[in-house]
Amino acid sequence: MTATLNATTNATTNATPVKRSAAMIASIADPGVPTTSAPFGHALAALASTDARVVGLTADLSKYTDMHVFAAAHPDRYFEMGMAEQLMVGAAAGMAAVGLVPFATTYSVFATRRAYDFLCLDAAEPRLNVNIVAALPGLTTGYGPSHQATEDVAILRGMPDLTIFDPADAVDVEAIVPAAAAIEGPTYTRLLRGQVPRILDRYGYTFEVGKAKVVRPGDDAVIVSSGLMTMRALLAAEKLSELHGLELSVVHCATLKPFDEETVVAQLDTDRPAFTAENHTVIGGLFETVAGALVRRGVARQVHPIGLPDEFLDAGALPTLHDKYGLSTDSVVARVLSALR
Repeated sequence: MTATLNATTNATTNATPVKRSAAMIASIADPGVPTTSAPFGHALAALASTDARVVGLTADLSKYTDMHVFAAAHPDRYFEMGMAEQLMVGAAAGMAAVGLVPFATTYSVFATRRAYDFLCLDAAEPRLNVNIVAALPGLTTGYGPSHQATEDVAILRGMPDLTIFDPADAVDVEAIVPAAAAIEGPTYTRLLRGQVPRILDRYGYTFEVGKAKVVRPGDDAVIVSSGLMTMRALLAAEKLSELHGLELSVVHCATLKPFDEETVVAQLDTDRPAFTAENHTVIGGLFETVAGALVRRGVARQVHPIGLPDEFLDAGALPTLHDKYGLSTDSVVARVLSALR
């Protein structure tokens, strides 16, 4: 039986589409999907209450990465580093070297384009537990190429010993925080902030580091997804079932590195039309990770990528941009139907 998407008493619900939300902080939740406020900030504050090693840093973006929740709960363990992302990463590495567990927040574009060398040599090479939590991944802001980190995974995938998380919703975010703290070596999380959708708990899902999960089974087609596109894939699956009698299987990859090749390839090695869906350029992200896994394991089949084009994107309202670039739920439905015809 497939799950239903009704609001719960401890979550808010987007009742109608809003196309005029502020480009920077607009919610990515579809209408009718419950949301949880600032799950990262609350999860980090809760972890710090049980682990005195946990500290929080930000590069002048406390409010816009939900770090302000942690700062209010643990002001003595909160460090405002100013607009100096490289310094922040280096400082976090120094803290980790003396036994602390730092979580450092900024925007994805700054963590990857600006601070790559510091993350690589200060944190990854010595295998320090530095946790970078980066907001505005992919197309989650309408402020144009300066803030749209459409290529962050592609930039980071080649870094040795780096774990990369792409949470789908608040359920994932809440689970990733303590998991990241327990990992030897650095982590990078594509943060969903503000009013974050809550959908995976409707499917009996549990997060595990390095494991892909078949969140929803289906015999007619299969889609391997990550990040917010898992929410869109699940909503598309419900529409396809209700309106067209088609059952779409959804395989969620919350961990992009290390990648669960075994589970993903097993799900794709069938006669079902296959897709990937990611909030990232189709260059160097989930699609190419999946393609490489198939080739390495000797599976020859076509996979249709749903993702962002290899270009700089427009500015504008997020719902409009998601329609334009094929990330909306209706766009996913249309792509699946097109392949099945």
